[in-house]
Amino acid sequence: MRNETHYGRELLCFTERPPSFYALFARSLAQHPNHEAISCNGQRWTYAEAAQEIDRLAQGFSSLGLSQGERVVMFLSNRPEFIFVLFALQKLGMIAVPVGTREQAPGLAYIVNQCGAAGIVYDDHLSDRIPDAPAAPLLRLRLSTHKLGAMAVAETDQAHTDLTPASIDEDACACILYTSGTTGRPKGAMLTHLNIAHSVIHYEVAFKLNKHDRAALAVPASHVTGLIALIATIVHVGGTLIIVPEFKASEFLALAARERMSYSLMVPAMYQLCLLQENFSQLDLSSWRVGGFGGAPMPVPTVQALAAAVPALTLVNCYGATETTSPATIMPLGLSALHNDSVGLPVPCANILIKNDQGESLAPGESGELWIGGAMVVPGYWDNPEATAKGFTDGYWRSGDIGSKDALGLVRIFDRIKDMINRGGYKIYSVEVENALMALPGVIEAAVVGHPCEVLGERVHAYIYTQLQQIDVASVRAHCAAHLADYKVPEQVMFVDHPLPRNPNGKLLKRALRSMTQD
Repeated sequence: MRNETHYGRELLCFTERPPSFYALFARSLAQHPNHEAISCNGQRWTYAEAAQEIDRLAQGFSSLGLSQGERVVMFLSNRPEFIFVLFALQKLGMIAVPVGTREQAPGLAYIVNQCGAAGIVYDDHLSDRIPDAPAAPLLRLRLSTHKLGAMAVAETDQAHTDLTPASIDEDACACILYTSGTTGRPKGAMLTHLNIAHSVIHYEVAFKLNKHDRAALAVPASHVTGLIALIATIVHVGGTLIIVPEFKASEFLALAARERMSYSLMVPAMYQLCLLQENFSQLDLSSWRVGGFGGAPMPVPTVQALAAAVPALTLVNCYGATETTSPATIMPLGLSALHNDSVGLPVPCANILIKNDQGESLAPGESGELWIGGAMVVPGYWDNPEATAKGFTDGYWRSGDIGSKDALGLVRIFDRIKDMINRGGYKIYSVEVENALMALPGVIEAAVVGHPCEVLGERVHAYIYTQLQQIDVASVRAHCAAHLADYKVPEQVMFVDHPLPRNPNGKLLKRALRSMTQD
């Protein structure tokens, strides 16, 4: 590792790293062309076969007039075409803009226009959401997956199918991922080739991944976790990507056993849903060795149940964001159970500071806002200098998360600044209450928000997603009272039998929950 200057920042970088996003694929193709790269719904592609699809699409995009540096929106679900389109764009030096398929027409039109997209590739069944010419005047190409397949077949007849990869500056933008936009318009984080190269090495080293690993893409491919932690990382190590078109716990487990899945990265609720399946104990999941998770704590009972059911499985807590190109911290293998309240250590190239409201660094153990720097942190937001200036200071991304870092370097996340509850002058970190709720057996998801109160300012309201009837308000409050200070115990508890509301990027919408408490 050595210090280098990128984006006007001095960064600690890996000396040996992939020079571009496409180079991840090119290296694995060169090293083992006949190794299985993709598995989906019974179909399989080796790296050589995937390269043929990628080259066909790259030639097709080029013949349609798309060129290096232009943006192409990928409005695609979890399917092999996502991988082929992604690397075809990267081979041409274009900028991929993956968008979650839960996005609706107005939001999609905003993204297309904000990034000045030249083209969009989309699933056939999503055609009614694609902006027309008046709504997106700069959008030249609209290609459904059906047209994509026809174009690829037509291009095989062309004599010049061997397309040389574009020359890439590693500081250039490779992908734009739009952040959640829970308040105001979403911002397009610019993931550079340098950012992606460092993140895949962080995952490779932390999880000890290699070409024999088989990873399940069960989260959206368009999300930073799917794109970087799974697609980019597995291609980097030359492993196999098992594409899961739609997550249904029982079917996922059967697929994991059948495909000998060794690596996953999912949210805790997905692991808990797996444990609730009757077929869990009947399947051979002995190949499953690494289970990464993030976005919420993993309840101790879930950790214990998974350890008993799959002895070879090591659960690993991670913390990151779109702006950090996925991982900013990773728990060392085997330590998640010992430090269940921590999201791990900063990744090797990260520098994490804890700051107060005045921007002053705090001592170990003190709580404040996490400022994150490093070679995996994006340089800013696409065509949005105001948001970039607000979100980044002195080369650090201001996360908006409240947390601490102890003397060992272990990072803890307490809450989002905007989600902290003030009850009669007492500050309550919603994450602490949510952790207590998640420790109740049968709780799949839990969220806590503040409800306005004329006397105390705010009161604690909890929302619980469960499929069990025996959990009631009294048992929830009694459990919390045994683990929390009295003023932190939820005063109202609402049960739902469906997942809690999330935006197209999968982030919990506490704004929606707050509106429910006010109805």
